Amino acid sequence: MIGFDADAIVVGGGLSGMAAAIAVAKAGLKTIHLAPIAPTDHRTSALMAPSVDYLRSAGLVEDPDTLGHALTRIRIIDATKRLIRAPETLFDVAEIGLEAFGWNFANSRLLERFQAAAAPLENLETRNLGANALDRTADGWSVTLSDGTIVRAPLIVGADGKKSLVRSAAGLRLTERQFDQSALVCDLELGRPIGSTSVEFHYPKGPFTLVPAGDNRANLVWIDDADVLAAAQAGGPEHLLALFAEKSQRLFGTIAMASPSFVFPLGTLSVASAGLDGVVLTGESAHAFPPIGAQGLNLGLRDVADLAAALAVADRSRPDWASAISADYAGRRAVDLVRTGTMVDALFHSLLTDMIPAQALRAGGLWALKLAPGLRKQAFDVGMGRR
Repeated sequence: MIGFDADAIVVGGGLSGMAAAIAVAKAGLKTIHLAPIAPTDHRTSALMAPSVDYLRSAGLVEDPDTLGHALTRIRIIDATKRLIRAPETLFDVAEIGLEAFGWNFANSRLLERFQAAAAPLENLETRNLGANALDRTADGWSVTLSDGTIVRAPLIVGADGKKSLVRSAAGLRLTERQFDQSALVCDLELGRPIGSTSVEFHYPKGPFTLVPAGDNRANLVWIDDADVLAAAQAGGPEHLLALFAEKSQRLFGTIAMASPSFVFPLGTLSVASAGLDGVVLTGESAHAFPPIGAQGLNLGLRDVADLAAALAVADRSRPDWASAISADYAGRRAVDLVRTGTMVDALFHSLLTDMIPAQALRAGGLWALKLAPGLRKQAFDVGMGRR
């Protein structure tokens, strides 16, 4: 490591960045993790069983039931008034013999658990600093930190979000698209228990989804036109609660707010390659999608799992070992990123289209899933990210 401060520098302090820093350090690399302290993340993440399996194998989560709430059924209700409507469909994990489709975790609790797992790693140094610049050197990369200091390493892991400095500086090509829709999220207290069933009401401009969060609590993700959500929020809590009752078809009795509501614009982001010249991208620096099919952090953890796999087989005696890792990683991620992006895009647009042929295809598809066990099994595998 002559001339280098570390073998690898991980940029980004979110869940994907924390998981990546731990994976890199556990692979035996001296690692600097740039993780500025951020406001508490009040969101939740529904992690599918394969993601939870990775967290268990990586020592990041021991028993998911102590941190999250199991999701064992998914109920889809077509709440549109279209000419051709899909049937109500219920997916039950008992059909595939698993403990749960996944677990719904509070992001803040997951981050605390990741930080506890990182603390004992002697070759992992965490700095409460951001990155201001990334520059190519003759044999690696230099990162200028927010305090003006410079650190150098052969391998850079960018986990620094949608506006990734690492991605831009490394010249990794980006495709981005913004939608007219936004997502409103908040926590609710329901008058009737939702159990362990995630309930999706499909409306013309997007789903209204209630995800179990333990007891009578649920996390709401409501996708609609941005101006509709802005008007709903501007009407105040009582107006919002009346809309929630209407959109949930009053299935859960009296609804109360358990947190403030937040509105996020929606769009997609993807890269042509997730790795190049000793730089790899994980999480939202490489991909971002609307919250359809619970793919966000699940895909980020699959990034980290493939990074760990590439590190495990790397020959670090080679002078170009970091470039070889980035190339290997990019190859491992290519199919999954394209497949997941295509799936989420198709799901999202199938919910929005007013074209009768597309409505018929969607309704027919749900009928097929409802009636054909083989197709349901394939749908489970794709939706859960099983490879």
